[in-house]
Amino acid sequence: MRIPEHRLCVYCGSGPGRNPAYMAAANALGQAMAAAGIGLVYGGGGAGLMGEVARGTLAGGGHVTGIIPEFLVNREKMLEGVNELIVTTTMHERKIAMFERATGFVALPGGLGTLEELAEISTWSQLGQHSKPMIVCNIEGYWDPLLTLLDHMRSEAFIREGMEVLVDVAKTAADVVPMYEYRRSQVASKTPILVIRDKV
Repeated sequence: MRIPEHRLCVYCGSGPGRNPAYMAAANALGQAMAAAGIGLVYGGGGAGLMGEVARGTLAGGGHVTGIIPEFLVNREKMLEGVNELIVTTTMHERKIAMFERATGFVALPGGLGTLEELAEISTWSQLGQHSKPMIVCNIEGYWDPLLTLLDHMRSEAFIREGMEVLVDVAKTAADVVPMYEYRRSQVASKTPILVIRDKV
């Protein structure tokens, strides 16, 4: 299968979470991406939301790239049957490989790893190192505490004028693809991948 021009990197939990809506959203997002011809780049696991978004994409006939560090192959139950599987040595290599292959980023519900990945990619954008669309998929208000914290950071002038970062918020999985396509149409500049690589 040909690698799609557009690929969304989806950050999400390796567990299912408490609310069944999270797994349903992961599957629905994968299906919607496949229907739009958008490939998936993700952490390579077969469990939790990670596995579900990949299975949804594959079920819809979409392209899936899984990227996983060697030490997590067994822990995150690496998903076989994806179109492209990359095993890295370190977490840093994994994140760079995901960044390089993605034309945008989505955060579904997840834990500390998901939060860290979202924070890092947002910081890179804030510092002018990329202009790829970033979307928080706020299923049933999961990310509300983070959005409140970001508002607090702005009010306390730690996210100040000239240092804003554009993160779109989707309420449902169905909102993600149209939001990505709109935001992507507004992006004029190319991403300086080598600059990112030099800084990690």
